[in-house]
Amino acid sequence: MIRVAIIGASGYTGAESIEIILRHNEAELTYLSALPEECGVVEEVFPHFKGRCDLQIEPLDINKLSKQADVALCCLPHKVSMGFVPKLLKAGLKVVDFSADYRIKDAEVYEKFYQVKHTDTDNLAWAVYGLPELFRKQIKGANLIANPGCFPTGALLAVVPLLKNGLIETDSIIVNSVTGASGAGKNPSVKFHFPNMNENIFAYGIGTHRHMPEMEQIASEIAGVDVNILFQPHVGPFDRGILSTVYCQPKGKTTGEQLTKLYKDFYAGEPFVQICGGAPAIKDIAGTNYCHIYPACVKGRIVVFSAMDNLVKGASGQAIQNMNIIFGLEESLGLK
Repeated sequence: MIRVAIIGASGYTGAESIEIILRHNEAELTYLSALPEECGVVEEVFPHFKGRCDLQIEPLDINKLSKQADVALCCLPHKVSMGFVPKLLKAGLKVVDFSADYRIKDAEVYEKFYQVKHTDTDNLAWAVYGLPELFRKQIKGANLIANPGCFPTGALLAVVPLLKNGLIETDSIIVNSVTGASGAGKNPSVKFHFPNMNENIFAYGIGTHRHMPEMEQIASEIAGVDVNILFQPHVGPFDRGILSTVYCQPKGKTTGEQLTKLYKDFYAGEPFVQICGGAPAIKDIAGTNYCHIYPACVKGRIVVFSAMDNLVKGASGQAIQNMNIIFGLEESLGLK
C-alpha cells in the first residue's frame, strides 16, 4: 500500500486529490498539510468529506512526514513549491509537483514568465515532465515529476500526433482555450466574484500567459525543431473543464478520415484519451481523467478540439496517474 501525503491539501487540487485517493485500492492518505490558518479536520475544511475522511490537515512537519509517507503530492503555488520540494526529496519521498517550478527547463525562461529567480535548478535539471501519453518510460521510477499545466495538457494531446508525424507547419500553431473559474484557484478575487463571472466570458494573459513557453518546450521536443505557438486563454462561467481549439496549417493535403485514423492509431491503448466523432463538450468529461479529442479539416486547415477537466486530467488526476506509473501500478487505479 502506497502511503500518500498531500502538501497544500486545503485547495481545490488538494481536495480533488483526497477524493481520488479515497477510492484508490493500492494507496492510502497518511498525511495532510497546509498553512496554519487553513488547517483543521478534513471534514470541517471540506464538508463533503464528512464520514469519509477524518484526517487532520496540519502545519508541515518534514520529520513527521518522512516517517508516514512514500510519496508527496505537492499542491503548492508556483514560486512556493521549489522552496519545499528539495526538503521532500531529501527526506526520501517521491514527489509529484503541481506547480510550474519544474516544468520549464530553461531557468531564464521560467524567470521571465514567473518574475522570480529559480532557486532549485539542480532538481530542475532532472525533473521528468509528467504527461504519461508522451513520457511514460521516463516517469516510471522517477523521483520528481513536474505535473503538466492544465492548458498544456489539453493542447499538447491535441497537437502532438501532427507534430510527431511532421504533418503541420511549426511556426503558425494557434491554441484558443476556455477554462472554468476553478482554474483561478480557491482564493477569492474581484474578477472571479460571482456577479462578475456569471453570464460572462473574457480573455486574459494576452500574449503573456505562463503556459505558452511550456507548450512550446514540449512541442519542440516532440517535433525535433522549434515550434511557435500563439496561445490565448479565456475563462467562462462554469466550475471546471477546459475546451481547447488548436488551429494548424498542414504541409500537404489530408482528409478528416485520415486524421481520425492517425489519432486513433497514435492513442491506441491509452486509457484516458478518447478520439471522438464530433466536437467534444465540457460536460462529457467533467469529474473524469479523460481527454476527448476530435480532429477535423476545415477550409484547408487542420482544426483539433480537445476537452478535459482542469482539476482532474489537468491536475490531481494526472498527478495520481503519474504516481501509479512511478510505483509500477495499473495507472488507472482510482481514476475510473
